[in-house]
Amino acid sequence: MFKKKKIKLSFNTVSAIMGSLLIVGGILLGIYVGVVVMFIGGIVQIIDAVKATPMIPMDIAIGIAKIVLCELGAIIAGVFILMGGIFLAS
Repeated sequence: MFKKKKIKLSFNTVSAIMGSLLIVGGILLGIYVGVVVMFIGGIVQIIDAVKATPMIPMDIAIGIAKIVLCELGAIIAGVFILMGGIFLAS
């Protein structure tokens, strides 16, 4: 019949798996924050501010700032998780 093999998980193996998961999570979080929250959110905010009856210039300015700084938001969100993942994976 089939023999079951015992899988030995050492600290290094578990650490590498957790590090890899954190790296993937950091990349996905950075993409989400940069694209969805900052870029698309900035465009939607500008459209809503222009359609509003009393147009508020500050809302338009914040929407433009979100679009311009979307890369910075992605870097800040992703890098700190990536650093922990790289530390665990190595």
